Amino acid sequence: MRWVDSNGLRYVQFPNLVNVPGLWHAIFTRQWWDGKNGSRSSFNIGFNAGDPDDVICSHRRRMISVVGGRSTVYAHQVHGAEVAIWDKASAGRLSQKSVAIVRLSGDALVTCLPDAALVIQTADCQSVMIVDPVRRVIANVHSGWRGSIANIIGKTVDTMVSRFGCRPGDIFGGIGPSLGPCCAEFKNYKEEIPAHYWRYRRAGDLFDFWRLSIDQLAAAGVPPNQVVLAGICTRCNVSTFFSYRGEKRAAGRFAAVIRWCSD
Repeated sequence: MRWVDSNGLRYVQFPNLVNVPGLWHAIFTRQWWDGKNGSRSSFNIGFNAGDPDDVICSHRRRMISVVGGRSTVYAHQVHGAEVAIWDKASAGRLSQKSVAIVRLSGDALVTCLPDAALVIQTADCQSVMIVDPVRRVIANVHSGWRGSIANIIGKTVDTMVSRFGCRPGDIFGGIGPSLGPCCAEFKNYKEEIPAHYWRYRRAGDLFDFWRLSIDQLAAAGVPPNQVVLAGICTRCNVSTFFSYRGEKRAAGRFAAVIRWCSD
């Protein structure tokens, strides 16, 4: 993984996506650095997660200053399997602002439009970035355990194929920092997780949802050698990323962002 510092923020990038022409992406950490006094502060970008709304808005503006683009598209995340598309029709309904901020209903976002930043918020769930550099289509997926069970990743790839003509063999993917198989404990897994997923059970009641996501991408036709796993467990790295399970309270949210740049 590639670590970058910019405008007081630190973020991580996938090595297989860094060199895709015209693509920009980042998974931000939980802190920002104040260059004036050298202090570090929480960088929570999620509403209803312990910080006042005006603070969250300030954090989001700081993030957008690094991300760039004309449209910032957030997902209305409900741990479901709905895939939302940001297309010309959606963009055409916006007012004529220089920069627009919108929210779409769905836990996965897909677009082929340039300068539209797709934002996913997480604090243990996976952010999964899916890129077709040939058709120039991108997706950003919020996949918690419920989304994994519903195969939101496979549904997102299927949407890219059916709506944009993507070929799975052209697609690259990245699975972001999230709850690892070392910490993804499900004591009630027999009631919560269908039996055909029990093969991902590890020692005790731990489950490897990282491997499940890799397998779901492969089942959708994405070559495994074109997928990078960050391999960073949020609960084990709570000083760097927010973790709902690790903090034992209402945790903040960190952002995963991807966009095409203008030609």
